[in-house]
Amino acid sequence: MTGSFPKHRSNDGIIEAAQSALGDVLIQATEAVHEIRLDVRPEALVEAMTILRDVLEYQQLMEIAGVDYPERPQRFEVVYCLLSLTKNHRLRVHVSADDTTPVPSVTGLWPVAGWLEREVYDMFGVLFDGNPDLRRILTDYGFSGHPLRKDFPYTGYVEMRYSEEEKRVVYEPVKLAQDVRIFDFMSPWEGAEYMLPGDEKAKTPEAPGAPTPAKADEVKK
Repeated sequence: MTGSFPKHRSNDGIIEAAQSALGDVLIQATEAVHEIRLDVRPEALVEAMTILRDVLEYQQLMEIAGVDYPERPQRFEVVYCLLSLTKNHRLRVHVSADDTTPVPSVTGLWPVAGWLEREVYDMFGVLFDGNPDLRRILTDYGFSGHPLRKDFPYTGYVEMRYSEEEKRVVYEPVKLAQDVRIFDFMSPWEGAEYMLPGDEKAKTPEAPGAPTPAKADEVKK
C-alpha cells in the first residue's frame, strides 16, 4: 500500500533557495553526509527562522540541541532541527553562543521551544532572551553547574542524600570515599595496600594435585 506522504526529497536546490531567501542573515550553507547545515547570525535568528517557516515551508521545530567547544571564543553552538511536512525534508540551523550573551528565543514562532530552550540552558548554561520561563528543567533547583559542559566534573560538585536527622534532603560536597575510586593507577598485584573484592581467593589452598606457582612457571618455560 502506498502512503500519502511524498517521497524523501533530495537536497537539490535547497542550499540555493536558502541563500536567496535568507540573504545577509545567512553566514554559510553547507552539505555533509546528505544533510544541510545553515549557519546564521545569532542576532538575526528569529528573522531567519521566520523565513524558513513561512517562505521555505519548514513548518515544524523538532529539536534544539547544544554542543560545547571549550577551545572556541564562543564555545557553544545551538542547533535547531527543522522539518518540512510539504517537502518531506529536514535541515539544521546553527548559531554560535557563549555563557553571557543571550540567544534570541524562538518561542514566539514555536511555543514548544520553551521547554527545549530550558533544556539547553540547564545542560549548557546558554541564555535565551525572550523565553518567559527560563528555569532548570532536568536538574534540581539547587543544582550547581551545567552537566553537559566539557569541563563539568564527572562526579559533580555536590551530592544529595536524605538526612534522617533533619528529615529532609541535604546537599554535601562530593567525597570520593569508595576504595574503587582511589585512582592510583596500580594493579592489585603491584603493591596496592587495599584489597579489591575477590583478592582474598588468591590465598585459598590449592586443590590436591594442582601445581604450585613455582612449578607452573617451570611448565611455561
